Amino acid sequence: MDVLNPTPPDALCDGKGRPYFLWDEEETTLAQFLARLQAGDDTSRALDIAKLMRQAKPDDVLVLVRPEEIARLWPRLERNLGLSRELWTSLLATWERLGLVTR
Repeated sequence: MDVLNPTPPDALCDGKGRPYFLWDEEETTLAQFLARLQAGDDTSRALDIAKLMRQAKPDDVLVLVRPEEIARLWPRLERNLGLSRELWTSLLATWERLGLVTR
């Protein structure tokens, strides 16, 4: 997926490797977060991805998670998106209309 303006790698994390979008997890590095995404079951992965979708720039989300994964987990993600739900609902509908994802 082409993204418009992802955060440059040198600005994504602080000096200790903590990404800006995990401001509430002081000790979690980007590497640890990505490992959680790979190792978790669908329920825990959905919680982490929803957190990413709420707290990161959409372009950064799409660098870390494929749209197909968002579509696959949508029923578990949707209820945890808070104020960002409308944005992601619209993006998912656009991806479906373009044939990029299916649910």
